[in-house]
Amino acid sequence: MTIVREAARPVGARPRSTSGHHAMSYGFVVPYTVLAAVFGVFPALYAVFLAFTDGEGGFAGAGNFAKVFGDFRFLPAVGHVATFLLAWLVALVVLVTSLAIVVHAIRVRWLSRALRLVFYLPGAVAGASSVLLWLFVLDPTASPVAGLLRLAGFTSFNQVIAPGNLPPIFAVIAFWTGAGGWIVIMYGALNNISPDMIEAARIDGASAIQIAWRIQLPLLRKWISYMGIMSLAAGTQLFVEPQLLSQASNAVVPNDYSLNQLAYLYAFQQNDFNAAAAVALLLLIIALALSAVFVTRGGLFERD
Repeated sequence: MTIVREAARPVGARPRSTSGHHAMSYGFVVPYTVLAAVFGVFPALYAVFLAFTDGEGGFAGAGNFAKVFGDFRFLPAVGHVATFLLAWLVALVVLVTSLAIVVHAIRVRWLSRALRLVFYLPGAVAGASSVLLWLFVLDPTASPVAGLLRLAGFTSFNQVIAPGNLPPIFAVIAFWTGAGGWIVIMYGALNNISPDMIEAARIDGASAIQIAWRIQLPLLRKWISYMGIMSLAAGTQLFVEPQLLSQASNAVVPNDYSLNQLAYLYAFQQNDFNAAAAVALLLLIIALALSAVFVTRGGLFERD
């Protein structure tokens, strides 16, 4: 094999050096690695250290976790986050995938581009600003959809944001801010599907629904898994939405609604950073376990 390669090389030509390419690759990787270590790995390791020590630095074993599990606020916060995640992930998987397929099926180019822009625009609004915007949308006295809110029986802001209504409200806010970017990503993934495969299916008599169900959805499985993992990582960190609603509603929404809020209270109101670290570590374990389900069921690392 070496002889053939040498023979194929023009006389006098020097072998290509890959050292320059390697140096450039390291130049891209090193800054990310440093930032990931400083702002990701080291804080996580420090949180692990705090979770298993007491306020004086002594080994506490599972004491901090026992304190968190015994807190009357912990299980309700777990339920709130779990309900929100379920509503949000179902909406993402079903609606984002469906909308991406519908937009991809539109043959009018300008209309397809316009729809993608409209879907993406809400994601350009920062998270906290988006919640402030929704404060007006959810207020029947100032909302542009006040008629719909009154038709649903809501006459005041506090009625709308009653604790029982919060999981779907947070799911709608999260979907509104994040779905557009995922629709664009799914649209790009659909563009990678061979047009010849789609055309062959049409020639065989497959309808648009059959093409979506039997060809597009299976080929989007890895992208859906990736969306689920990233959304889980963001969803378990629910904090800004309930925190701002709690302040705007004069504590109608409790300030310990989510696990992140509970960790915040431990750290900055009770000065118990060890219990806060235990909550953070529990969130990490839950997110990793759920992400493992998406990885294994979605075949994210399988080779085609």
